[in-house]
This record gives sequence, C-alpha cells and structure tokens, in this order.
Amino acid sequence: MASDRISPPSALLLLPPPPSVSFEQFRAVYEPTLSAVFSNLLKSLNGSNRIASLDIALSLPGLHSASCQPPARAFASLQRIVEHAYRLIGVVSMERNIEMEAPGGIDSRVILLDFDSVRTPESTSQSPVAGECNGPVVHVRTLASSGRLWENIFYPETPAGRDLATAFNHFYTSAKAPSGGTPQPVAGTAQWTPGESLVVPGEASRPVWHDSVILGGTFDHFHIGHKLLLTATALVLQPAGTGGHAGQARTITVGVTGDDMLKNKKYAQFLESWEDRCRSTGAFLASIMDFGPPETGATRVEQIYKPGPNGRAMVMQLRPGITLRLVQILDPYGPTITEENLSALVVSKETRSGGAAVNQERANRGWKQLEVFEVDVIHAGEVAAEEAEDFASKISSTDIRRRRMELAMI
Repeated sequence: MASDRISPPSALLLLPPPPSVSFEQFRAVYEPTLSAVFSNLLKSLNGSNRIASLDIALSLPGLHSASCQPPARAFASLQRIVEHAYRLIGVVSMERNIEMEAPGGIDSRVILLDFDSVRTPESTSQSPVAGECNGPVVHVRTLASSGRLWENIFYPETPAGRDLATAFNHFYTSAKAPSGGTPQPVAGTAQWTPGESLVVPGEASRPVWHDSVILGGTFDHFHIGHKLLLTATALVLQPAGTGGHAGQARTITVGVTGDDMLKNKKYAQFLESWEDRCRSTGAFLASIMDFGPPETGATRVEQIYKPGPNGRAMVMQLRPGITLRLVQILDPYGPTITEENLSALVVSKETRSGGAAVNQERANRGWKQLEVFEVDVIHAGEVAAEEAEDFASKISSTDIRRRRMELAMI
C-alpha cells in the first residue's frame, strides 16, 4: 500500500513558458496546475510526517542562446522569473495551508529548462554533453537522462505543455529511466500562448565569466527565500565548458554564520546547528546543479578544520567540476576579505549595503572589486495585510523557530 512506502513521494512538473513574466500572469496560468499537483502529493503522503519532493522545470525559450551567455548576463531577468515561481509556491501553500520543507508538507525546487519546440527531439543528441549536466539551467534531454526518481511526471494540458511532455518523454524513454511512468496531463488547465523574448540579456559590453562566486547567510530552517538566493548564485557561476577558460575550476563559496554569532537571535534554542544548516544548503545546491547520470555512492563531503579565520568548512564536489565550499563565518565579511581570487558576490536587496562594505574593505587591501548581484526579496504581492503577514511568517527563519517553540510547549 502507498502508506507503507519508506521513500517519500516525489514528482516532476513540466511547465511551458508563461505568456509574460509578470507575476499576475504566472499566477493566472500556473496556479491551477500547481494546486492540482500539490493535492496529488498530499494524497500520496496520506497524513504521514514524510516530506514530498517536487521538481518544477520551468521552460523558457532561448536560455542557451548566445545573447544569454553567460547566464549572469541575463541575471536580473532570470532571478526575477525564479522569484515569481517561488512566490507562487508560497502563495499556493499559504492558501491551502500546506507546510513547506516541513514534515507532512512539500519540498519544492525550481530549475530552468531550455527547450525549443520548433526543433524535433531527433534533431538533438540524445546524450547530454558534459557542460549541460550542471543547472540550474538545463536542456530537456539532460533532465530526462539524469536518472532522477520521480514517481509521477505532470504537465498542463495545453498544446505547449503537450509539446514539452512529448520531447521530455522521448529522451526519458531513450535513457531507459528507472522511475515513474509516462508524463500525465493535469486536466482543467486554462489555455494560453507562451510568450517570446521572456529572458532579457543585460547591456554588458562584453560577457563576464565568473568561476568563483560567494554569498553569505544564516540558512536556518531552510525555506524558499534561501532557495531563491542560492539559485540566483548558481546562475552567476560560469557554466561548464564555456568562456575563455573552459577547463577552469569553478567554486561556489557559501559563508554560513557560525553558532557563536547567533546566540542573541530570537528563539535561539531552536536554531539548527551549523552542520545541519550546511547540510541542507549543500543538498539543495546539489539538487539544482548536478544533473549528471546516476553514479554509485553519495556525494563526498570533506570536513576541514584549520586554525585562523574561515578555517572550518564542509567541501563538496559536484559534477561537472564544481566545488561547493560551506565556510563557517565569524564576522560579517567572511572569505570576501581573506580570499583575493573571488570574482562575484550575491546579496539580497535587503542586504545590498553589505556588498558595498565588502568592496570597500577589498579596496582598502588593493584587491579587485567583486561584481555584486542583487536578488529580489520574495513577498506575497497585492493581498490583504493579514495574508501578507502570514506569508512573511512562512519564509522567516525567526517565525519558523517561534512556531517550533510553540509546538514544543503543547
């Protein structure tokens, strides 16, 4: 019986492009499908405390075109699209009282799918090339050949949805995928015409390829705001096999606030440990970046303990050739002022002043300035004040800790 399964239910949702990149259009065309898929996953959970997993692959035309390479060139456009997707996840979860990333709820992640409906599947190689195995922008064949275990695969029942599902299933069948069945339509979906030129490249005079990107945060009780920030960071990193130094090693450094700096946080007794916060951060980045064929054994994690600043770290090797460093930070700057070879810094718009402070400190050392990329803050949009407050509390680590405390007192 379904309730006897040890593994939590998992699903893939294939979404064709929206008619435009406004959040109102996102909600109008995607909410019915997303709600139906959430209902299916909740039914599979059958009231248990497991966490269902949902990969949402949002197709956008031209993601791998020359005008959008490197992805950092179209950063502002791409991160806003990802923000809309996570905002919609939050809104639907709030309206349906669904837990996010918590027992009895759904853990959703968004990736961007490059799919050209004009080309037939046969016109494209059936095996992913090395450079396409890292996300969060992947080709449809890479996703289908990744060997991920989805019990169900869904798509909206529209012409564009069927085209996307047909192409995915072609590669999925060719790869002899070990999981799930054929993609299934979600009935009752409103019809729409996918928009064109949804991804807008910036006005860069020349492409800037970043092979060493950094961000920082607490990452306590992982939520969709963290997912947006980390996905945006992955978008800045140079894709494999591209740029002037195609073989260059690539690194994402995440400064994770040390426990000693968090003692005065509200509800500090319900803070997750540094190790747990690193594990959830690393697991998420692996889930949106590593789409290589399945291999035996788990991703190797190396624990590092060295004297001096930023000496404690977890290091993970992601395919193809990406190093993920999760570094314990004990001050507001972390590795940004101890490692000269960093190239880019990602901050939320709430912490943009931190980017200026970092570059000032680097200037004091005579070091090259970091290119700073700002990420939108997820919010509920135009809703009643009470609903906006409820939405904000679901993506606030402080409020999540408060709810944990209240549950512990029952």
